[in-house]
Amino acid sequence: MKNRRRVCSVALLSLALAGCGMLPGSGADSAAVTVWLMKDSVSDDFLQRFVSEYEKENPSVTLDVKIQEWTGIGEKVLTALDGDNPPDVIEVGNTQVAQYAQSRNLRDLTLESVRDLGGEDWLPGLAQPGSISGAQFGIPWYAANRVVIYNKDLFAQAGIEEPPKTRARWLADTADLNTGGNQGIYLAGQDWYTLAGFIWDEGGELAVESGGQFQGTVDSPAALKGMAFYKDLQALGKGPKDSDEATPPQPEVFAKGDVAQIIATPSAARIIEEKNPALKGVLGFFPIPGKTAGKPGAVFTGGSDLIVPQNAGHRSAAVDVVKALAGEKWQSELARAMSYVPNKTTLAGVIEGDESTAAMAVGAARGRATPNSPQWANVESDNPIKPYMTAVLQGRNPKEAAKTASEAITAALLD
Repeated sequence: MKNRRRVCSVALLSLALAGCGMLPGSGADSAAVTVWLMKDSVSDDFLQRFVSEYEKENPSVTLDVKIQEWTGIGEKVLTALDGDNPPDVIEVGNTQVAQYAQSRNLRDLTLESVRDLGGEDWLPGLAQPGSISGAQFGIPWYAANRVVIYNKDLFAQAGIEEPPKTRARWLADTADLNTGGNQGIYLAGQDWYTLAGFIWDEGGELAVESGGQFQGTVDSPAALKGMAFYKDLQALGKGPKDSDEATPPQPEVFAKGDVAQIIATPSAARIIEEKNPALKGVLGFFPIPGKTAGKPGAVFTGGSDLIVPQNAGHRSAAVDVVKALAGEKWQSELARAMSYVPNKTTLAGVIEGDESTAAMAVGAARGRATPNSPQWANVESDNPIKPYMTAVLQGRNPKEAAKTASEAITAALLD
């Protein structure tokens, strides 16, 4: 993924240009629309171009863009939504929309999604978390997901001429790569986002809603098949069974040069090359394989949605800003500038020249998000899936360990 330039300071980004004239449909002479965007989501160049062009095309609107830190953002957004003067547009993590919608302080954007934004083509991993009880509160903005980053030299040495396209071929190739002191793959034992994709491929779920309450389901037969595949793959390397991909950071492990593959977002490539410049030009990328060649593996889709608070002072103008940011022109600009996957499958062509982002886009078409519960953050705060994975990798009965994890998930999701 291309290097990101640090976004401007809040002071520099709080751009304002006095406007005049009537805002169509607003009944006001002008509107100063406040937009909260998250740190590092966009470059300063992209943001300045968007603000400048938008204000030029909409002279009765000024944009006041304020950059927010991810740390503590949940409480800050909820406080703003409960207040009388919230920002007009807020960027939120795609899996956070349910939590904010529970406050009943978000504007329903279903009409706009159908009429103006072509929601039928949105990436499912962004669109589904933004939809609560049939209403669209979050408008997909951008996506990023995991791919396989591989060492082309090690693949060539093993006689592997092209990346695998099926799970079976992937296991066979990884076994061939796991020789001569090299690791076929470095896969930490608690990489639960990757496990989630394998579970979804088998038709399983992390949790399902029944009677208005979510129940943990990692002990279902389908979910257990996903864990079994994870165990087979993880054994073809020396990844620790009792820690996640951040401990130690897997890009640093890969940078040593004796690891053939890791599963990560393409941004890890920059870290790898910084740690070992000799690997520049050696890294390749391919979508996580699925069970059949014509269907890539399911992946967890990270990224952001845009929301409009119900109490926003300029709701009509805010919706217009959202439509611009989520529309084809600025989606294409954002994808090229930041190496993101655009919010629509129909826009995947705009990043075809970037191998890493193109690989992401293939997987994103089958992207998913975590269960759409407002309480899902409770699961991740003390995640029972991680010790479950370790228990299975260390030899515990999978069904027993999964039942324990499912019960813990259910308890964490209680309203």
